[in-house]
Amino acid sequence: MIPMTTARMRDAVHGTLCGPEDVAISELSTDSRSIAPGAWFVPVTGERFDGHDYIGMALDKGAAGCFCARLPEQLRPDKAYILVEDTRRALRDLAGWYRGQFDLPIVQITGSMGKTTFKELLAGVLGQRYNTLKTPGNLNGDIGAPLTLLSLLPEHQAAVVETGMDSAGQIRWLGEAVRPDIAVITNVDDVHLAYFESREAICRAKAEIFENLRPGGLAVINGDDELLTALELGCEKVLCGLSAGCGVRVEALEDLGLEGVRCTIVTAKERYALEIPSPGVHMASLAALAVAVAERLGLTKDEITRGVAAYRPADNRLRVERLPGGRLMINDSYNANPRSVRADVAILAQHRGGKRIALLGDMTELGAAEEPGHRSVGRLVGELGIDILLAVGPRSREWMVPEAQAAGCPDVRWFENRDAAREDVLSAFGPGDALLLKASHFLNRFDLMADYLREYPFAEG
Repeated sequence: MIPMTTARMRDAVHGTLCGPEDVAISELSTDSRSIAPGAWFVPVTGERFDGHDYIGMALDKGAAGCFCARLPEQLRPDKAYILVEDTRRALRDLAGWYRGQFDLPIVQITGSMGKTTFKELLAGVLGQRYNTLKTPGNLNGDIGAPLTLLSLLPEHQAAVVETGMDSAGQIRWLGEAVRPDIAVITNVDDVHLAYFESREAICRAKAEIFENLRPGGLAVINGDDELLTALELGCEKVLCGLSAGCGVRVEALEDLGLEGVRCTIVTAKERYALEIPSPGVHMASLAALAVAVAERLGLTKDEITRGVAAYRPADNRLRVERLPGGRLMINDSYNANPRSVRADVAILAQHRGGKRIALLGDMTELGAAEEPGHRSVGRLVGELGIDILLAVGPRSREWMVPEAQAAGCPDVRWFENRDAAREDVLSAFGPGDALLLKASHFLNRFDLMADYLREYPFAEG
């Protein structure tokens, strides 16, 4: 972050400054435990915590000051305090002001699935020409997105900002700070039905991303999603996908199994023969979205082709990891929903030369889609000939396990939690085998299983 004074910060968030006006701040943090000396502390409030309780700790560790919705009883004369109505809003407003200091193209991304994968793919493509800032990891919420904007520096030439949601209005709220030149929706699915009454309601909430497009901005949409293609937008839009009506169209699609995907992307300007080094035919649709954005921003055919070919997935997102003895770990452990799990099971089913083992856990936040979603996964496991299903969690026991058994999976086992499955994973996962890890993240933490297996001393043969 370019240093700014406490007076400038006060004006940006329309707050009241108590303390010195000329303190220069170049870093913000919401974590009092790891805050750096001289940084600015942003105390946020959640259901079970209040960051205001940790203001003293942050200041003791050297923070120069803080936002606060209520002032501490005693103010330190060497520290600065900016009183605001809401600290999250203050962070967002500061990020919005700071974003306005930069004249560079910003791409905002949302979608039910594939946001982070697409963010990584697009940032890699744009990086062939531009110094591109991207959202770190999956920090796409009302804290992460503003902090991403506040990471902009003069050397940046473009930015890719991922935005997530769990309620209506959240994408609009973040968009007021991002103010994108290009806005992308990867897809709409039954991922948030615990918070929304229907997929249509999810679509309306995602479509808020277009409300804050800058003048002359472009909407880039998955043209294979009927809800998205039906949107009436007051801006230029381009549809991307396999459907005939797409302006950026996927042709000659080849599924290369665990090796990746080959396809041709056709636009009004060019034909792009692409090699995507990541499994799953869905990657072709994401590549089409990336081509649409990259063409808009002036990249050449060679830059786009090289950028797609250089794609590497983010941690725990459909990474094919090679372990001793020719074992393959398909690590897509970050999160899960029925559609993404079914896609991963289809990828696993293409493995040849050893057993196909699926370690699958409960999926959350599905609302009314919870039972049919788990059942659909179990049924597909049996239909595609997966050799072993290791299911974890109560939802999987009730719905996934019986469907897999009924559909013909020869070896179905259930475990209460991730650690209870460890010994069965080790005994089943032999040389030449492929193991899929997939579950909802915060409930199951299958990434910890991936870490364990990565370090385990497997025999070579």
